[in-house]
Amino acid sequence: MANILNIETSTTVCSVALSCDGEVLEHHEDYDGNNHSTMLSVFLDDMVKYITSREIKLDAVAVSIGPGSYTGLRIGLSAAKGLCFGYDVPLIGVNTLQLLSVAAMFSRFNEDDAYYVPMIDARRNEVYTAIYNNALEEILPPQAMILDENSFKGYANKLLFIGNGAKKWKEMSQVENAAYLTETKPVAIDMIALAERAFRRGEFIDVAYSTPLYLKEFQATTPKNKVL
Repeated sequence: MANILNIETSTTVCSVALSCDGEVLEHHEDYDGNNHSTMLSVFLDDMVKYITSREIKLDAVAVSIGPGSYTGLRIGLSAAKGLCFGYDVPLIGVNTLQLLSVAAMFSRFNEDDAYYVPMIDARRNEVYTAIYNNALEEILPPQAMILDENSFKGYANKLLFIGNGAKKWKEMSQVENAAYLTETKPVAIDMIALAERAFRRGEFIDVAYSTPLYLKEFQATTPKNKVL
């Protein structure tokens, strides 16, 4: 049995989940979106108390490594690394786009020939996206994409667009054989299956040197009315 602590902070939801052999033992979620740093500290403090009080042997920590919010990813990965060093356990990195696809598979949309198209809003008409089949094999690798009316044309399979980026895409999409799950969000509970698979395969990332999957460089903005 593997006891894995899952951390998800890539978008507006801050969530953690402790699992044992794929089953949820404890979880916390916050949908406010503006205080990941504070809420994650509270959630992890509760988790550490839960683990200690029940004498649970932690086997790994899993964290969403992106793409997603620059700040959220850094907060989550930093906390995960600290836990790995403290408990002397390996680190599992979960791709946020795969996580959204798995969340859709757990829903009523689970068709054998469908392609899963997770979308994370990257501002304006840009999204982080990829395409997977129902075995999570890449049809289109993760990338930052600027959307236009010709995006995603030419696929014979039904396309299921998932996530907050799918909301704005739905308004301009001309794809006929499509469905949309615009309210699906990445949360720690849905990470469990991917984390368990990675643990069984021994697919770990470097605790010291791993970095988030940003897909594009961070661009800081300066307020127009800034006084020097």
